[in-house]
Amino acid sequence: MVGAVVVLLVVVHVAGLWITSPPDMIDALTFSAPTAFSAFGVISMWMLFSAAGLALARGRIGIRSWRAGHASFVSLAILTAIAHAMLIEGTMGMLAKTALCLLVLNATGNVMANLEIWRSFRSRNR
Repeated sequence: MVGAVVVLLVVVHVAGLWITSPPDMIDALTFSAPTAFSAFGVISMWMLFSAAGLALARGRIGIRSWRAGHASFVSLAILTAIAHAMLIEGTMGMLAKTALCLLVLNATGNVMANLEIWRSFRSRNR
């Protein structure tokens, strides 16, 4: 459910950007924008969509493959979203933005460290 809400919010974000500036969105989506934050945002979006696609295909692929793939896509989506956010100069101050990104990174790290898939890999390698 959380993932679906995040995907919806990203779609709303991209749609809003499309409405306000279609040429900038075309540049971003074709990786021809002059700003690095655009590329990180697009990569993050596609990683998120890939994680959502895996979530929809969960019953058709093995659980170990699904967990590893989903965790990888989500991790990459979050890391690139943090880079995207940190590079944007907007209304949010650098201190608040840094603190928020560190909280997101900490929460993600804690979740990823406790995933069952990593425990099964560790126990198999012993």
